[in-house]
Amino acid sequence: MSSITRRTMMAASSAAALLSTGRVFAQTATKPAAPANTDWLHYANDLASTRYAPLDQINASNFDQLEMAWRFSTNALGPRLDADYQSTPLVVKGRIYCTAGFRRDVVCLDAATGELLWMHTHDEGERTGSRGGPGLGVGYWTDGAAERVIYCTRGYSMFSLDAKTGLPDPAFGTNGMVDLRQNDDQTMDPTRGIIGIHAPPLVVNNVIVVGSAPTAFSKGYVRGFDVKTGTRKWIFHTVPQKGEFGYDTWTKPGQAEATGNTGAWAPMSADTELNLVYLPVELPPTDMLGVTRAGNALFAESLVAVDIDTGVRKWHYQMIHHGLWDRDVSCAGILCDIPQGGKIIKAIAQPTKQGFVYVLDRTNGKPVWPIPEKPVKIGKVPGEAYSPTQPFPSKPPAFEKQGVTEADFVDFTPAIKARAMEIAKHYTWGGLYEPPAVVSDTIFGTLNLPGLQGGANWPGGSYDPETHTLYIYSKNQFEITGISVGADGKITQRGGQPAAGSADPNGGAFGGIASLKGASGRGRGSVGADGMHDPIVPGMISVEGLPLMKPPYGSITAIDLAKGDISWRVTHGETPDAIRNHPLLKGVTIPKTGQAGILGTLTTKALVICGDCGLFTDEHGKKGARLRAYDKASGKEVGAVFMDKVQTGATMTYMHQGKQYLVCAIGSSFGADLVAFALPGAVGGAQPIREER
Repeated sequence: MSSITRRTMMAASSAAALLSTGRVFAQTATKPAAPANTDWLHYANDLASTRYAPLDQINASNFDQLEMAWRFSTNALGPRLDADYQSTPLVVKGRIYCTAGFRRDVVCLDAATGELLWMHTHDEGERTGSRGGPGLGVGYWTDGAAERVIYCTRGYSMFSLDAKTGLPDPAFGTNGMVDLRQNDDQTMDPTRGIIGIHAPPLVVNNVIVVGSAPTAFSKGYVRGFDVKTGTRKWIFHTVPQKGEFGYDTWTKPGQAEATGNTGAWAPMSADTELNLVYLPVELPPTDMLGVTRAGNALFAESLVAVDIDTGVRKWHYQMIHHGLWDRDVSCAGILCDIPQGGKIIKAIAQPTKQGFVYVLDRTNGKPVWPIPEKPVKIGKVPGEAYSPTQPFPSKPPAFEKQGVTEADFVDFTPAIKARAMEIAKHYTWGGLYEPPAVVSDTIFGTLNLPGLQGGANWPGGSYDPETHTLYIYSKNQFEITGISVGADGKITQRGGQPAAGSADPNGGAFGGIASLKGASGRGRGSVGADGMHDPIVPGMISVEGLPLMKPPYGSITAIDLAKGDISWRVTHGETPDAIRNHPLLKGVTIPKTGQAGILGTLTTKALVICGDCGLFTDEHGKKGARLRAYDKASGKEVGAVFMDKVQTGATMTYMHQGKQYLVCAIGSSFGADLVAFALPGAVGGAQPIREER
């Protein structure tokens, strides 16, 4: 491991003298101070995960004037380019801290210029993990004197770095590092164990909370560590051990012991007044086949509140019972104090892949509005322990399309709709919890909306505490689930994680993805022709490259959490070139389709800001993406700035030396960058000095 440091020079400014040439110069108004600098201390700005900053130097009147203030390329970091740069940086005292590059280095940049101040890199050799890429970011801690940057490597080790120099803290762990594969109440291979984390550690008070993203071969426990020493303070067993609360929800003996996964891989939130941290937990293996986990199997697909200091469970809420749809709780819950019945409720709003926001009292986990259990369809997989009911929030309404009806298939022309329905006959489809179909020669699986990635995913939403409004991007995309039952009775899922004990870590799984050319890639169904008259083959979920479902493919929704209502919903992103220029659509007027991806919103004093996740060619023949601004009250798009790559990480903002900056990660097959936008010559609202004669 090593840290690369350099000293930065601060230029002193001098006051200009007034020149007297027979004229009298006077100030008719006191020059106000420039806006105070602001920090961004957590992944979503605060422990409440609001991704909100009450800044308004950048607003609807000038958003189109934004210019790129600086650009930091990650292309020189690591042995190969990184196209999916998901990190959101922190800003502390004029310095940016961020993970970057294929190897997941940590960089410190000057907040005004993007200049590299130091970098920490750790060569893990043969050690591998389950989560590659640069990760989502870092954590930060200070006691007012010492400052530390905390991050997790690709191979599941944790470092504490001196924020000023990037050097590992020798008092932390062993030479500044804690091996997260150790002291985890289970045994795993120190080099080849398939476990990792891409979310930043949550630093709250003097505790570092770290989750995990394992596979079927390891359990995804959550731990708390002392921020100064790296000593483990507590562990929460997301799969309860015998004698612990929830163990009896695994209704067949030995299944809790044999299972894996059930990790908390997403970012987290915390309430220091209640002394609670909120853990978003995914399901056990396998994603679509539950024959090895009879019962509701706590704490699968649950939000769990634990004590910050001890890790003791205080409450939990399970959002899906015996899940079969890979609906991991994939983002941090948003802490919000909302008016209800003449009083303020300390709530947590949990966005989900399935398109619901579950609004709970964060002191006790009870629903703010009723969440009744409703009957759902039971499937036909032998030995499957289907749950007869699932919880359906009564408020707020779903922010994304749920379930599939005939009206959801693409209908740009009658011929396209007819072909879509011809393809659809080879799949089952129905409500939100339509069970995965048993695959046959004529039935290729089940079509799911939202798809297995959401709905919403790891960026989560943003929240305006002044108006009690949550803003969230979501994608609308078919995905396929299915179960194969062999002649010998052997059952294999067709999508998601492999079963425990599987020899193949990929499990032969696929989740068909509605791309512009249908399903593709290893284990993702057939990549056969999909023309208007070609044979219909497994994995085909497009019509000559047109997605099988109708647009919009991406949306931003505003949800009033005081009323439990949707305020507005808009299509986000331009129509992709492959659809706009499609030969089947020549002469056909189609609505703006938006784009499907994984994005996060940023909310400021007056704006909701979100970038495109796909490129398009504009009216000037220029291909690129846009960083877009919407009026947060109406959803009207009020500005956009060109980007040559697509947004891959959630946008953040800060004020520094009189300028407001917007920063986001962007990427493409040519590599990835961290880019900052600001207004040209902005001086934070200072008034000019007037001359009187």
